[in-house]
Amino acid sequence: MAKSVSPQEAATWLAAGEAILIDVREADEFRDEHIAYANSLPLSNLDTLFEQMNIPNNRKVIFQCLKGVRGGKACDIVISCNKCSNEIFNMDGGIIAWKEAGLPVAGNNDNKPKLSIFRQVQIIVGGLVALMVSLGLMGLTFGFILAGLLGTALCVAGITGWCGLAMLLQKMPWNK
Repeated sequence: MAKSVSPQEAATWLAAGEAILIDVREADEFRDEHIAYANSLPLSNLDTLFEQMNIPNNRKVIFQCLKGVRGGKACDIVISCNKCSNEIFNMDGGIIAWKEAGLPVAGNNDNKPKLSIFRQVQIIVGGLVALMVSLGLMGLTFGFILAGLLGTALCVAGITGWCGLAMLLQKMPWNK
């Protein structure tokens, strides 16, 4: 089980060079806003790329995400692989707690809240599936068929990492 660290203590360790901060959110989330000290290593690539970081043994490793859940998962992944002798920590509350503590972040200087592309895809596809199932329950069989196709598309996107809807959403003006 990984230890946890407060944003204030993490900031002290980072400023002193005692720790390295790894942001495990997806690349678009990191690009929109991140802690200046952070290295981006998405949770989806952590098991294959963490070893390549060659972190000195005397440095603490702090994982961070939006609220702390993915950071905890990252800690579990690294601890379970038994290839890291560093002390592993999860930052309590993630970047949200960091900002609430008044600590600085880079990016999103327009102060507009942004939804990540990933969340936009979830909202759109989830809404469409709910609508299609509702149509199916009203007796329109094509609703169930379309809901099944949307579910299949999500499964393919998860397996391959390619999502046409995400690519389309990246081109939208509100995501620029």
